[in-house]
Amino acid sequence: MTQLEWIRFDSSVGWDSLKSLILLVSLLIIRTLVVRWISRNTALSMESKRRWVVTTRNSIVFAFLIGLVVIWAHELQAFAVSLVALAAALVLATKELILCWSGSALRVGGKVYSVGDRIQIAGHRGVVLDHDIFATKLLEIGPGQSAHLYTGRVTVFPNSLLFTNPLVKENPGQEYGLYTLTVPLQAGGEWREAERRLLEAAKAECSPFMEEASRQMKLLEQTNLLEAPSPEPRITIQLSDSGRVHLVLRFPAPDRGRSRIEQAILRRFLP
Repeated sequence: MTQLEWIRFDSSVGWDSLKSLILLVSLLIIRTLVVRWISRNTALSMESKRRWVVTTRNSIVFAFLIGLVVIWAHELQAFAVSLVALAAALVLATKELILCWSGSALRVGGKVYSVGDRIQIAGHRGVVLDHDIFATKLLEIGPGQSAHLYTGRVTVFPNSLLFTNPLVKENPGQEYGLYTLTVPLQAGGEWREAERRLLEAAKAECSPFMEEASRQMKLLEQTNLLEAPSPEPRITIQLSDSGRVHLVLRFPAPDRGRSRIEQAILRRFLP
């Protein structure tokens, strides 16, 4: 490379670096102003503010990456041949990162979940607090898969899990839902009497909102063109390997209050 070519190359790299710095500073200023406006907007709820802050941050990161590609495009062309080999090596070395980015694209494109949704995936269960192109942060709900209490712990899982594990969304945009409660009984016990008391307890606790739950199910039926189940409390009987009888209660409850309803049913049922 001649001295003149080197000067031109160095000057081009310097200008591109300056443009990149200006782009970064501009986007940071825009992000600060937008976040400040969101935090001061009294018309938005706290959950809406958190959702908009996360969306703003991810949009700024995406805009910065696109800007870098545009600014450095002519420099990348000079190394096109080398980049092919480098890209192949990077794909092998950064496979997990690429899967995380792809999982993020799947989440956005498929509208899989957003901030505030309650989800289950690969043994993780909780409310979505934050998400970016690499991972998702959950406020854990538990203990176990049947409880509905916040544990106070935060779980972070990589977005690549979206390609290898099924995801369950517990509150698909509904105010009311159907949930199950399993009550084990001793073998040979008076399960018929227990079934009657459990069903009466469920009907008594669910009666105040039964009409609204029925309306929600009808709306779900019309929206998704499917036959929605009846929200009336029902009990099915299951036999375990140990010979015990399990009463499985299906009952309606508000999405935000099912733990309270479940505890009220149990307290009314237990002698």
